[in-house]
Amino acid sequence: MNFRQLDLNLLRVLAAIHRTGSVTAAGRSLALSQSATSNALARLRQFFGDDLFVRSPAGLQRTRLCEQLAPAVVSHLLSLEALVTGMEDFDPARSDTTWRLSLSDLGEMLFLPPLASELRQLAPGTRVSNVAVAAPAVTGALEAREIDCAIGILQPRHRGVHAELLFREQYVAITAPAWRPATGRAAASLTRAQLAAASLVVASPTATFHSSVEEMLVGLKMADRIVLRARHFSALPDLVTSSDLLAIVPAMYARSRPGLRTWKLPFAPHYDVRLVWHASTARDPAQQWLRGLLHRLFGRVPANRRD
Repeated sequence: MNFRQLDLNLLRVLAAIHRTGSVTAAGRSLALSQSATSNALARLRQFFGDDLFVRSPAGLQRTRLCEQLAPAVVSHLLSLEALVTGMEDFDPARSDTTWRLSLSDLGEMLFLPPLASELRQLAPGTRVSNVAVAAPAVTGALEAREIDCAIGILQPRHRGVHAELLFREQYVAITAPAWRPATGRAAASLTRAQLAAASLVVASPTATFHSSVEEMLVGLKMADRIVLRARHFSALPDLVTSSDLLAIVPAMYARSRPGLRTWKLPFAPHYDVRLVWHASTARDPAQQWLRGLLHRLFGRVPANRRD
C-alpha cells in the first residue's frame, strides 16, 4: 500500500467508528451522512485490504488489524487537535466549555460542590458533567476524549496517560455519637480487639477501588464482622446513626458529615488520590486551567513531591 494515496480525512472516520461502534453514530459525530460514512469505510477497507469492522449480533466487531491501527490513529489525531487548540488563549470568564470529569459517587459528594462553586464564580458560562466511568475503563475514556480528566484512587500504567498525586488519605471509623466499643474503654482510637468485636457496614461502589476496605478486612481476618454491604457511601451516615453498626470510610468523608463520631483505627490504612489526564491535552490552555483549579482546590501535596 502507498501511504501517499491515503486520504487522511478517512482516518477521522476510522477513529469515530472505533469510538462509537456504529457507522451511523460515527457519521453523526463528524456531521456526515450515513452514506458518506459508509463510503468512507469502504475506501478504508479497500486501502488496507481488510474489513476493519465486521457486523455481528452484538454490533460492529473490530478486526485484528483495526485493533492495531485505530488506537495509534486516535492518539495522533488527539495530539494534533491539542496542538491546534493549544494555539488559542483561554479566558475562563468568557468560555462556554463543557468540562467532562469522571468522579466516583464519593468523589461527586466531596469534590463536585466546591468545584461547581468555584466555576460559577470564575467561569460562569462553562458546564460540568460527571461521566460514569469504571476505574479500569478510565484510560480508554481519556483516549477517546469522552472525559477530560478523572480524580480517584487511580494509578494508570498507560504511557499516554499522565497522573499527579493530589493528596494521601487515610481511613477512619464512624459510628453514632452514643456508640461505645463492646470491650475496653472508649478512647480516640479503637483497639484491634474492639474493632474485631464491632458489627461492620462497608460501601463497595463498583466503579472505584474503595472495595479495598473489604479486602483489608479480609486480610485482618475480620471479614466475618461485616453484616451489611452498601453500594454507595451516601447511605452510611443514616445506617450507623440508626443502629449499632460501625463503618470504615475516608477521613475526608468523615469530616464532611457532622453528627457522627469518628474513631482512629488500630492500623494505618492509606490510599493515594490522583488527578489523571491524557497526554494529548497537556498543552491545551483550557485543560491546563482546569487542572490548575483542581490542584488549588484539592491538592495537598507540594509540587516537588507529586508522582
